Amino acid sequence: MSAALFERRGDVGIVTMNRPERLNAIGGTLLADLHRALVAAMADAAVGAVVLTGAGRAFCAGDDLKEFEIQTRDAAASEAHIRAIQQITRDLMFAEKPVVGAVAGFAVGGGFEWMLNCDLVAAADDLVAFFPEMDWAQFTTGGVTHLLPQAIGHQRAMELLLLGERQSAARLEALGLVNWVVPKAQCLPKAIEVAATLAQKSRFSVGRLKRLMTAELDDRLARALQHEERITIESFGRPEAAERVRRFTARK
Repeated sequence: MSAALFERRGDVGIVTMNRPERLNAIGGTLLADLHRALVAAMADAAVGAVVLTGAGRAFCAGDDLKEFEIQTRDAAASEAHIRAIQQITRDLMFAEKPVVGAVAGFAVGGGFEWMLNCDLVAAADDLVAFFPEMDWAQFTTGGVTHLLPQAIGHQRAMELLLLGERQSAARLEALGLVNWVVPKAQCLPKAIEVAATLAQKSRFSVGRLKRLMTAELDDRLARALQHEERITIESFGRPEAAERVRRFTARK
């Protein structure tokens, strides 16, 4: 079974992270399958808008710490893993088709970052999102070092990134980071409804709007992605990261 699925419902493409037994945690297989699913959705001429969601109880629980030793076994493995994570941000943000997140349960670390890479977000009322990277001696990805301060200001961004406190759907809505908060059962239907509305609009105009708005970010976001990649690879190679991950996983 693929770790990420693409299906088309009418003119809406639905990409589902499909590791429910691991809360859709980010590992090598998920990254490869998610990239392929997003590329397929964006290339399908019948698809006018894309929904990104996760199977089971979580959107995405961030890095799969059980794979940490594999991800950090050498410099080449670390570089490949981080570049694959950043590629998902590029898939989401630099394609012309709009992406609607259907985000329920946990959106942690990279999962929170991918949520922020969506153009619009329907959040379930059970959403819990946070950045654990500072506790794990790692670093944020997804371009959030550039995107988040622009969205909510420097101090609020630093609050979320530095403290790593759990954020509810209501708080994220108040911060302007999600568009709608709905009961969990309505989360995916709401995202599909929004995506279907977008798919009926002029694809030329919608595509150019997304391209133009992304172009305003392009150079700065590209630089942020490169800097995040470099620092995350550096953090992966530090003994402190391995020790903090070891202590965290030992508690579970």
